[in-house]
Amino acid sequence: KFVPGLKVLVFHGAARKELVDQIPEHDIVLTTYPLIARDHELILGRDWHMAILDEAQTIKNPNAATTRWLGAIKASHRFCLTGTPMENHLGELWSIMSFANPGYLGDKTAFTRNWRTPIEKEGNTMRAAALTRRVKPFLLRRTKEEVASELPAKIDIVETVEIDGKQRDLYDSIRAAMATKVRKALEERGLARSHIVVLEALLRLRQVCCDPRLVKLDKVERPSAKLDRLMEMVEELLSEGRKIIIFSQFTSMLALIEERFEAADIGYELLTGDTRDRKRAIEAFQNGDSPVFLISLKAGGVGLNLTAADTVIIYDPWWNPAVEAQAIDRAHRIGQDKKVFVYRLVTAGTIEEKIGELKLRKQALADSLFDREGNVGKALTEDDIAALLS
Repeated sequence: KFVPGLKVLVFHGAARKELVDQIPEHDIVLTTYPLIARDHELILGRDWHMAILDEAQTIKNPNAATTRWLGAIKASHRFCLTGTPMENHLGELWSIMSFANPGYLGDKTAFTRNWRTPIEKEGNTMRAAALTRRVKPFLLRRTKEEVASELPAKIDIVETVEIDGKQRDLYDSIRAAMATKVRKALEERGLARSHIVVLEALLRLRQVCCDPRLVKLDKVERPSAKLDRLMEMVEELLSEGRKIIIFSQFTSMLALIEERFEAADIGYELLTGDTRDRKRAIEAFQNGDSPVFLISLKAGGVGLNLTAADTVIIYDPWWNPAVEAQAIDRAHRIGQDKKVFVYRLVTAGTIEEKIGELKLRKQALADSLFDREGNVGKALTEDDIAALLS
């Protein structure tokens, strides 16, 4: 679009190996991350003038095969494009920076000792400010406000949902059981070796908040206050002519929402990792054929332009503010000409409320990278886990 004089080769598809000989004839070669592991000899075995990683948070795990292969690319210039240079911890920034500027932040062990531990665990603001100064010369940060100052407003609304009766009883019983299990694991193995137990506890509690059927413990019928509230909201919003995106991290939850939509004769599109024809689903929503789009965060959190939407509903909040922001930006982006209303459904008196507190710490850690003050929250600790399960 912007450089029509350049020749572009899309290196993709079953017959892509036949395109290898055409590479020298083109100015730009586009390919996808999953193909790097399969085609690394074809891609990495030649010299490039420039290597650009779009959605560079894909290489946030330094131990992943794709990250290691890309690190070996022979390119005179390297660039990383990402809206979320750090989603969870500073180790992800180290991984991305190690591609763009190899060796600049030292090896992983030294980085953990010199930067991660003082900043994340000890809350050392001087070290945080020093890291900010160190990486700043290699960061070009343009916020959405700077790039698209004409964007309409985004209005955030927390929709609190009360749970009681059988759903509350199930939540309390699982919370008590999992708190005991986690406490025992922490005492016997410590935090570093108890991640699976902790994640299981958090997952179970979040599932009960969404819909008791996700837990699959027994066949007792238990209502979902959140799903009931969602249906009320959707019907009310559609009556106002709204176009709605609903995000959930659980594809099984989206399936339950589908059932209710079909019973209520509400038109919708669905996008998950199993969706074969993504383009058709996206166009149907953008063109107005369907007023609601159900999307799993993993499948649709990035790479979509859904400016037809004026309403985003986060069905199940998670403590990673970067992931939620990426999802919301599917609608609140350049080309949007309507106010965007963002609803976060949060069950009262549960882990979902406490996730909000952790989310602030995550955001503070990310913000510190661009802030000379170096205000940083600590990483997830045993105290945090105890608070979540209290």
